[in-house]
Formats: sequence, structure tokens, C-alpha cells
Amino acid sequence: MGGASASHGAKVEVRRSARRVRTVSAYREGDRIVVLIPASLSQAEEESWVETMVARLERAERRRRPSDADLHARARSLSDRYLGGLARPESVRWVENQSARWGSCTPGERTIRLSTRLQGMPGWVVDYVLVHELTHLLEPHHDERFWSWVDRYPQAERAKGYLLGWSSALRERDGLDAEDPDAPDDVD
Repeated sequence: MGGASASHGAKVEVRRSARRVRTVSAYREGDRIVVLIPASLSQAEEESWVETMVARLERAERRRRPSDADLHARARSLSDRYLGGLARPESVRWVENQSARWGSCTPGERTIRLSTRLQGMPGWVVDYVLVHELTHLLEPHHDERFWSWVDRYPQAERAKGYLLGWSSALRERDGLDAEDPDAPDDVD
């Protein structure tokens, strides 16, 4: 077990392993970044690898967690591609206060909000939730016309299954009834 250091504003823990010969890896564990390195590395090599791996991990995290501006641009692109450019939101942003929904839309204000719980999920899942919410700008209710728009997104069924599985696993973990229609984690 190695020491802890601060890099890029994150708390970093270095773990040395005699079994590790060449590979170096890093992952986030709670509020810190853990870097796994071979025990044979010098202090200078450790510092270099820690800097490299923390930067690499933070870049990957930024790609998985786009900004609100990136999210808005993505929504416009998806509207153009799957909804004929008809759905034009005023704002699209991440919110932390949605624990029972993946996303929501207020058609009158043309605003879309996505739960930060989606951050880190595959892009095609986030895109599905965006298409779903964009469709509410065209059709407010979950009727046949609504689903015909949503189903233009080729990954719609796959993403629905992914989110249902995720929600079911969370409900099971929390001891909630998986069949309860009022259980949390609806798209809207």
C-alpha cells in the first residue's frame, strides 16, 4: 500500500503491488483516485505515472459527463437527426434533484432536465433519454404518436431495457417492489 497525495485537486492514493510487474491502472473509489503501480517503480516513476493516470482518468470522466452546453448541443443534433429538427429546447441541463426520474420536460417552457444519475452511463442511453424528452416538445402525452416519434431513435428498445434493468436492480437492492408502477426511475 502506497501513500496518498493530491493531484489536479483530487485526493490520490497510490497502491504498490509486488504481483504487478508492468501495468499501471487507476480508478475512482469514493472521493479519491486509486492508482495501482508495480512495487518496483522508483519514486520519480511513481510520480510520473500518477500524474499521467490521474489526467487520463479525469479526461475519461469529462467525456462521460458532458457539460450543460454539450448536452444542449447534443439534444439539438438528436432533434435534427431523429425528429426532423422540430424539437427545439430552450435549455437542456443536468439536475441532481431527480431521484425518481431519468429525465423530465416542461413543454411550455421548452426546458429539459436530465438526472445526473445518467452521467457515466453509455452515450446511447443518455441519447435515448434526450430523444424521449425532446419528443415531449412535440407530443406531451405518452400516446401512440409520442412513441412513434421516440421509436425513430434506433437504440430506443435497447436503452429502455437498459434503464429498466438498472431501475429493477436498484429497487431490488433497496427492497422495493419491482412490479410497483409507482416505483421510481421512470424516464418522465
